[in-house]
Amino acid sequence: MRLRLVPAQTNWDFFSRSKYTLGLSAFLVVLAFVSFILQGLNYGIDFRGGTTIRTESAQAVDPAVYRDALTPLNLGDISITEVFDPTFGPDQNVAMIRIEAQEGDESVAVETVKSVQAALQTVDPEMKFPSVESVGPKVSGELIQTAAIAVILAIAAVLVYIWLRFEWQFAVGAVAALVHDVILTLGVFSEIQIKFDLAIIAALLTIVGYSLNDTVVVFDRVRENLRKYKKKDLSEVLNISINETLSRTVMTSVTTLLALISLYVLGGDVIRGFVFAMIWGVIVGTYSSVFVASAILLYLGVKRDWSKPDANAGNQYANIDP
Repeated sequence: MRLRLVPAQTNWDFFSRSKYTLGLSAFLVVLAFVSFILQGLNYGIDFRGGTTIRTESAQAVDPAVYRDALTPLNLGDISITEVFDPTFGPDQNVAMIRIEAQEGDESVAVETVKSVQAALQTVDPEMKFPSVESVGPKVSGELIQTAAIAVILAIAAVLVYIWLRFEWQFAVGAVAALVHDVILTLGVFSEIQIKFDLAIIAALLTIVGYSLNDTVVVFDRVRENLRKYKKKDLSEVLNISINETLSRTVMTSVTTLLALISLYVLGGDVIRGFVFAMIWGVIVGTYSSVFVASAILLYLGVKRDWSKPDANAGNQYANIDP
């Protein structure tokens, strides 16, 4: 017995209310911009500056115990991560502790660093501190700029890739969906004020890749069906294509979400922000592939006289039936 999250054959009309779905997307994008302007993002240590302390102990690293020891110091945002390396010995347990810069200071004061070290030595009196590094506001500003450039370049590369592989109308639809996903993700982080750090930038780039993969699968089937159904309207061809790939889309999204939800619940505080961004990205990425990218392609129209010799070339993965 095979598990199916959607029926084997579906004939749903995804464009009967396209004005409303595009209107909803436009409203959410505007709302995200308003939240970003009024509240901004809750930048983490990576973007605000701070100090990183590397610890080494013979005892196993327990982030919760470390955090409890540092809580009385009232230092604000503290990030504690265990460092794994195959070259470490059995009595070499390493952690990285990041402390945000205090108000009016470019980095954590020397006295504060000593207080942190003393507090951690109550957990393990033999704990060592191999390195202490500070990140000032200037470096943090450069990180923000570099992160923004990375996301923009990724979207620009997608635009060129889709344009070369399909037509410019497909490229516009795909890029609009990606921008939609990134803006809504930033809007959620701005509205909820979850810590925004370099891990979230990695999540944004991953979301771009995931959403693009979903969109390309649909567009591959659209291109194939445009040759197959030469007399059908574009809206009919798009509906047929989305319905034919719907089982694959839903199964991929649900299985990915199951893994991400498990990580969110069991993975701890260190990766929770990254996983939350991924969960949101999978949801809006799946939505945008159907209701944004395809809807924009419908409004732009597309030519139907390709001279490609093999109509099925490049489409061998578009009809996977989970």
